[in-house]
Amino acid sequence: MNNLRIKDITQIAIIAALYVAVTIAPGLSAFAYGPVQFRVSEILMLLPFLNHKYSWSLIIGCFIANIFSASLGAYDLLFGTLATAVACLLITRVPSKMSMIWSVPIICAVVNGIIVGAELHLVLKIPFWINAGSVAIGELVVVAVGAAIFYFLMKNRNFSKLID
Repeated sequence: MNNLRIKDITQIAIIAALYVAVTIAPGLSAFAYGPVQFRVSEILMLLPFLNHKYSWSLIIGCFIANIFSASLGAYDLLFGTLATAVACLLITRVPSKMSMIWSVPIICAVVNGIIVGAELHLVLKIPFWINAGSVAIGELVVVAVGAAIFYFLMKNRNFSKLID
């Protein structure tokens, strides 16, 4: 990250903005916050697997998107962003072989299930395991669909050059 070029910074900013826009989009935002989460923008969690620089995009994008979390407020800024940061850190530790892309949904589901599940338990007083399970299932479904999409997109040379 020491040698970021203008192109890198621009790509990071665009992905962060995309994360925010998809999270708060009318129709999608209803499922982006709270105990039942299908945050479509989490598909972008596959990007750090393909190029580590995109971790910053997702951490920044998640933080900004969580500003719009009416029911969870500051807790979502802290816990939601922490969950994204931890997941990104773990994802960047996975070998970047396409056969390993299927580990990303599992990492995201476990990390978000535990951290966001704890947040929801703390704020909404819903039993931890109910929160952890519902968040983990939503995360697993969304990121697994994304993994399937990215798996096939990465076979396209033009798309893979765009990601690098």
